[in-house]
Amino acid sequence: MSYVIGANCIDVTDRACLDVCPVDCIYVGARKSYINANECIDCGACEPECPVDAIFADRTARGDEDRTVFVGDSIAFFSDALPGRAAPLGDPGGAGVLGEIGTDTGFVTGYQP
Repeated sequence: MSYVIGANCIDVTDRACLDVCPVDCIYVGARKSYINANECIDCGACEPECPVDAIFADRTARGDEDRTVFVGDSIAFFSDALPGRAAPLGDPGGAGVLGEIGTDTGFVTGYQP
């Protein structure tokens, strides 16, 4: 299990989840943040801190298309080369190593609520 950040985070600048993450696995894109499932320790500290209820456990997405697309999008953020980058982010070992990424997946870039 891992946690995923969904649609409610898009264009929200509150980053309270980053402050409570003990393993620094939440990466900041241009329009939203993303949790690296391979670095997440499933502690759940981020979920109650989110003021817009955007964070959910990936297992809760089963059967919910609105959430399922964000599970796939979160995977793509780390496994696909993002716009302006030559290689995928992969598992860099913490968001602090890279700082804000400044770009999103094509899905989030084009997302219209």
